[in-house]
Amino acid sequence: MTKAGSKGGNLRDKLDGNELDLSLSDLNEVPVKELAALPKATILDLSCNKLSTLPSDFCGLTHLVKLDLSKNKLQQLPADFGRLVNLQHLDLLKNRLVTLPVSFAQLKNLKWLDLKDNPLDPVLAKVAGDCLDEKQCKQCANKVLQHMKAVQADQERERQRRLEVEREAEKKREAKQRAKEAQERELRKREKAEEKERRRKEYDALKAAKREQEKKPKKETNQAPKSKSGSRPRKPPPRKHTRSWAVLKLLLPLLLLCVAGGLVACRVTELQQQPLCTSVNTIYDNAVQGLRRHEIFQWVLQTDSQQ
Repeated sequence: MTKAGSKGGNLRDKLDGNELDLSLSDLNEVPVKELAALPKATILDLSCNKLSTLPSDFCGLTHLVKLDLSKNKLQQLPADFGRLVNLQHLDLLKNRLVTLPVSFAQLKNLKWLDLKDNPLDPVLAKVAGDCLDEKQCKQCANKVLQHMKAVQADQERERQRRLEVEREAEKKREAKQRAKEAQERELRKREKAEEKERRRKEYDALKAAKREQEKKPKKETNQAPKSKSGSRPRKPPPRKHTRSWAVLKLLLPLLLLCVAGGLVACRVTELQQQPLCTSVNTIYDNAVQGLRRHEIFQWVLQTDSQQ
């Protein structure tokens, strides 16, 4: 990559007053740092080189008043080319430019401009016109500046419109978010109220159940004395076979007396050895044992003892 410093020695050697001629130097890039060190070089000639781009720091050379970039291979200018606010004369003849940066509108001091032999956008080409003499080149500068100012204004309006659309969209999003949050708050509030009402009903139900539970012992307490004082005590149920027991109780002594006489005779007298007394004694013993086990006999004995 060839630079002016390596091909033609120090740039200061090329400086003639306030003019620095770097044309026909076979440059592929601009020696910006060396040029920035020469603020006196207000006229810079970079024509007839191999420049395809200009670095962004080139726009820091704000001391330039006249710039010749003709017969290079520039496809575009830096976006902040408008920083060269002191530029009055600009030659861009025979490059590969299609459009100009919007910041071009900031070159308020531009008086002379040549855009011939560039594949310009048709609208820009029509605005620029020819630059065949001094008058046409001045008109080109003036018209192109006006056009770029209009483009800048249109872009600014479009930017403002986009910002407005974005702001409106943001407002809608915020409104939607606020509505959503309000709906969620209302839902939480309703759920909280429903939960509170549910707890209240449960509390009331528990209280009612407790009151009912407390009333039951009181009713039983109040009813118990009433049954004792206000009504006659119930008679025990009549015993079964009462008449039978009465007859049995009347006949039993006679029967016992007879049996007792026979038993005495069979047990005490000499008749006990007789077969009849032997059978009677056996029957007696078995009967006594059976009656002792029988609950009726026990009941009779208990009744007699109680009387």
